[in-house]
Amino acid sequence: YRPVLKLAADTVRESLRNAPRPFAMIAGLVRPPDQAIAEAEIARSLGYHAGLLSLGALTRVSDEQLVAHCREVAQVIPLMGFYLQPAVGGRVLSYDFWRAFAEIENVWAVKVAPFNRYWTQDVIRALADAGRDDIALYTGNDDSIVNDLLTPFPVRAHGTMQVRWFDGGLLGQWAMWTERAVDLLARCKAQRAAGTVDLELLEEGAALTDANGAIFDAAHSFSGCIPGIQEVLRRQGLLASAACLEQKERLSQGQGEEIDRIYDQYPALRDDEFVERNLDRWIG
Repeated sequence: YRPVLKLAADTVRESLRNAPRPFAMIAGLVRPPDQAIAEAEIARSLGYHAGLLSLGALTRVSDEQLVAHCREVAQVIPLMGFYLQPAVGGRVLSYDFWRAFAEIENVWAVKVAPFNRYWTQDVIRALADAGRDDIALYTGNDDSIVNDLLTPFPVRAHGTMQVRWFDGGLLGQWAMWTERAVDLLARCKAQRAAGTVDLELLEEGAALTDANGAIFDAAHSFSGCIPGIQEVLRRQGLLASAACLEQKERLSQGQGEEIDRIYDQYPALRDDEFVERNLDRWIG
């Protein structure tokens, strides 16, 4: 764990020396309680600003036990909560859990990625009811990227009706076609600021949902998610192979053909030209 986090931190710092800009380093904390504490301590020692805390390893404990675990980790490093969809190892997290989670002072943000609109709104409402308008919201809903980024979510806060917005995205989809993703986020923020919604942008969001369904293998409960992403990177020349360390991690039956389909159908979503221009510099 430490060597991987150190490599990432060193890479970030080298980049920031060449191009200084505001940047937050967030470490993934994924293990059961005792190990999560150790991971948080390592992350803090390496200069990470916060920890993205997964609760997937705690599937059979109560909300109260989950919150107690979060409080313990938050004593070591500021937290970003993580609502991971159950299909890929997460668990259903109730409104009551998020309401109590929001009372932890050292919570900075929440990544909302249950792939479920009802559960997404549970998080937003719970933070508002707790009076925590200082907790940033990031969408991880790869099935609803543009909708999340453009939607004003109505909430009651401090006795009045207000709206909450997603501040950005932490998405699996942004592991590939990243140049297009940066542009998409900028366009969504510009339209929010202008108070307008372009139907073409919503159309692009629907195309992304379709593309992600193929790449993440929604048809087989996301079992081909990681190799699907790597297959896209392989096609761009960024990886030599889509193979994973886990033998079972392989493209599902028909997934390659589905990726062919969305490649043909949505060429504008891809950043192949950007990658090609930079490939020699990155790989060489």
